[in-house]
Amino acid sequence: MSRFLGEVRQVGYVVRDIEAAMKSWIETLGVGPWYYIDRVPMRDFVCRGVAGTPQVSIALANSGAVQIELIEQRDMTASMYREFLDGGHEGAQHISYWIDDFDAGLAKLLAGGYEVGQSGNIGKSGRFAYLTHRLQPATVIEISEVNGAKGRFFAEIAEAARTWDGSDPIRRMDAPRRAPASGGQETSA
Repeated sequence: MSRFLGEVRQVGYVVRDIEAAMKSWIETLGVGPWYYIDRVPMRDFVCRGVAGTPQVSIALANSGAVQIELIEQRDMTASMYREFLDGGHEGAQHISYWIDDFDAGLAKLLAGGYEVGQSGNIGKSGRFAYLTHRLQPATVIEISEVNGAKGRFFAEIAEAARTWDGSDPIRRMDAPRRAPASGGQETSA
C-alpha cells in the first residue's frame, strides 16, 4: 500500500482488440463480468500539453479487490495509450489509485517529482491524470477521482464480480447511464 495514495485499485491494459481481450480474460482466467463502454465520452482531455478527443473504448471487471481495465483506442489522437501501442507494446500500461481528494493527490505527486502525461474528465466528479517520474519513466501512475457516480459504478462492478456465476459475461453499457444499484443517479465510468 502507498503511504501517500492508499491501495493500488486498478491495473490498466492497453489492447488492440478489446473484444478478444475480454474473451481471453473470461476463458483463460475466469475474470468477469465485464462492463463494456464503447467510445467513452471524455472531457477536457490533454496529452503532453495538447488538447484532444481520443475515441477510447473500455471494459472493466474485478479480480478480488483489484479492478482490471481494458482500453482500446480507436483513433490516432495523441495519448499515452497511443504512445504505448506505437512503441510496440500491448498489455499492462498503468496502475491506478482511486482518491476522493483529487487536487490534494495531484499536488502531492507533483511535489514528489511526478509529471502529468495526460489528464481529463469522465462524467461528473471523474477527473483522472496519468503521471510518470524521471526515476521510473516506464511506470505510469493514474490517479482517479472516485467520489460521486464513478465510485458507485466501480463498487457495483466489484460486487458483480464477487457474486458472478459465469452468466452474462459482457455487459454492454451506454454512457452516461442509470445505475440500478445506486439509487438511479446518472453515472459513467
